Amino acid sequence: MYDRFSFLVKGIALRYSKSNDQAEDIVQESFIKIFDKLNTFKNQGNLGGWIRIVTVNTALAFLRKKKLIVYEDDAKFENHQVSITYLDELELEDLLLKIRALSTGFQTVFNLYAIEGYTHKEIGEMLGISEGTSKSQYSRAKAELRKMIEEEYRADEKLKNMNHVGS
Repeated sequence: MYDRFSFLVKGIALRYSKSNDQAEDIVQESFIKIFDKLNTFKNQGNLGGWIRIVTVNTALAFLRKKKLIVYEDDAKFENHQVSITYLDELELEDLLLKIRALSTGFQTVFNLYAIEGYTHKEIGEMLGISEGTSKSQYSRAKAELRKMIEEEYRADEKLKNMNHVGS
């Protein structure tokens, strides 16, 4: 079972962590819970889906236990526009690094909403925050990701222009 699902569990753990060490802790705790609670899986539905839920809940418990989730209150975020072709070239690994660079509050809500598919109401219940705070954190996370991508895009464009002038 570990061989079959370790990639899934590790991917989820990486999305909710700030470091590979934290991700490894989440993976380990997740598999302990998975093996401990396997008898509660009733073969109704997808085992991978059940493992995903266990892992997400384990990651959230890990963040709460370590007091790593901090929500941003009054930050100002600009709306940035990025070239669509540049977004197409953005590698999944680069995006994961950018998501991991977000504050933990932004990162957690972004993952739960955009990747895991939970509603803001569900996220609020899971994290002990209001639905409005979840929506706000998600909006700010998107703005921060746009800002990071825009800055990278501008740096790449500047480098291309410098190389073009130097040719």
